[in-house]
Amino acid sequence: MNGLINWLNKHVVPIAARIGSIRWLVALRDAFIAIMPAMMAGAVSTVLNALIRDIPNQFGWTGFVNSMQWLIGINAVVWTGTLAILGLIFSFTFGYQLAVQYKVEPVTAGIVTLGTFIMSLPQNFTMTVKTGLGKAAIKSLTDAGAAVTGKDVSMWGFFNFGKFFGAYGFFTVMLMGAIAATIYIWLMKKHITIKMPDSVPPAVANAFTGIVPAAVALYAVGIINYLFTQYGTTVIEFIARVLQDPLLNLSQGYGAVLLMTILVQVFWFFGIHGTNVLAPILDGIWLTAQLANINAFQKGQALPYLWTRNSFDLYAWIGGAGSTLLLLIAILIFSKRDDQRAVAKLSIAPGFFNVNEPVMFGMPIVLDPIYFIPFVLAPVVMVSIAYGAVVNGLVGPVKNQIVWSMPPFLNALVATMDWRAAVLQLINMVIGFLIYVPFVKAANKIKPTELDNIPSRWFWAEQRF
Repeated sequence: MNGLINWLNKHVVPIAARIGSIRWLVALRDAFIAIMPAMMAGAVSTVLNALIRDIPNQFGWTGFVNSMQWLIGINAVVWTGTLAILGLIFSFTFGYQLAVQYKVEPVTAGIVTLGTFIMSLPQNFTMTVKTGLGKAAIKSLTDAGAAVTGKDVSMWGFFNFGKFFGAYGFFTVMLMGAIAATIYIWLMKKHITIKMPDSVPPAVANAFTGIVPAAVALYAVGIINYLFTQYGTTVIEFIARVLQDPLLNLSQGYGAVLLMTILVQVFWFFGIHGTNVLAPILDGIWLTAQLANINAFQKGQALPYLWTRNSFDLYAWIGGAGSTLLLLIAILIFSKRDDQRAVAKLSIAPGFFNVNEPVMFGMPIVLDPIYFIPFVLAPVVMVSIAYGAVVNGLVGPVKNQIVWSMPPFLNALVATMDWRAAVLQLINMVIGFLIYVPFVKAANKIKPTELDNIPSRWFWAEQRF
C-alpha cells in the first residue's frame, strides 16, 4: 500500500499541483465561484416554484397553485435575472478574474469579455408559421422590417434570450473571452496604453489606460465574428456544434463520470482539494448540463441530460468527497480508538451539511493508507450504482439547482423532485457504510503513535510544508 501511495505521490500529486497553479484555470474556477450568488438566488426561485407549483399540480391542487400565482410570477422574474442569464454574467466574471490573476485593471477586462460574448450571438430570429400568410400580413411584416420567405419570418436586431444567454454560452465565453482577454492583458503588460498625468483621479486614469487594449481586443474578436457570419453561422453556434455538444454528450458516458470521481478522490487523498482543482471541468461541463436541465424544466421541456454536476453530490459525495459522512457513522458505531471517535463526534454535524474538512485533515484521512481503498472505492461503487439507476430510468435526473450544503435526502428530493432519488441515496449510503466498516475495524488494531512511522506521511509533510 505504501508503494502505491508513494507512486501516486510522485507522479500524480505534482500534476494536480500544476493544474491548481495554472492562472487561467484558477481564473475559470473563480469566475464560476463569482456567479454563485446569482446561481443560488435562481436556485431558490426554482425550488420555490417546484414546491408551490409543480408538486401541487401533480396532486391536482389547482386551487392552491392559483392562489400562489403572485409568488410564482416573482420567482419567474428572479429566474429571468439569474439562471436564465448565467452565461451573460459569467462572461463578465471570467474576464475580471483573468485580469486579477495577471494583475491588470479587471473591470475593463470584464467589459471586454462581456462585449465579446454579445458579439458572438446571432442577432436575428426566424420563426415558421403553420399556415401561409396573406398579402396583407406579409406587407405588415415587411413594413416592420421583417423578411418573409414562404412560411419563415425572420427579423434582425433580436437576441434569442431563452437559448443563448444561459449555460449555452459558457464554452463561447471560455474560448472567445480567452482570446479577447489575452490580447487585453498582453497589451496592458506591454504598457501599450494611454498614459495619464498623476493628477488625474485613479478611476479616470484606469478607464483611459484600458482604452487601447480594450479596443484592439474587441476589434480582434469582432473580425473573427464577422468572418463566421460570412459563412452563414455565428461563433456561438459553431462552438456549440463542434465542441460544446460533443463534450456534453461525452460527459454523459459512464467512463467520463467514473474518471472524474476517481480523480477527485485521489487528489483529495493527497490533501489537494479535488473538487476545486477540477472545478473548471466539473462546472464547465456538468454544470452546463445541469443548467440546461433546469432551464428546460422551467419551460416544461424534456430534460436533455441525465448526469449533471449535482448528481455527483447526491450519490457519490454524500457528506463531502469520499462520502465521509458514512465513514463518521461507521467510526461512531465500530471504532474503539478514542482519537478517531473524538474527531468523528466533532465532524458529524458539519458532515450532514457536506463540510468534510474537519475529518479530512483532523482524522486525518489525507495520506492515511488504512482509508485509501475505501475512500476511493466507496464513491466509485456508489456512482456506478447511481449512474445505472439514472440511465435506466429508475430515478429522474436533476432538474432543480440546490445549495451544496443541503443535507442528504432533502437535497435528493429537491434536486430531482423524485422520491426514488432519496431511496437511491439511502441505498448508496448503506453500501458506502458497509465498505468503510471493515477498514474502521482494521484501524482499531493500530495505535495512533504508529501512524507517525508511515513513510508516506513524512513524504507528504516534507512536500507540503
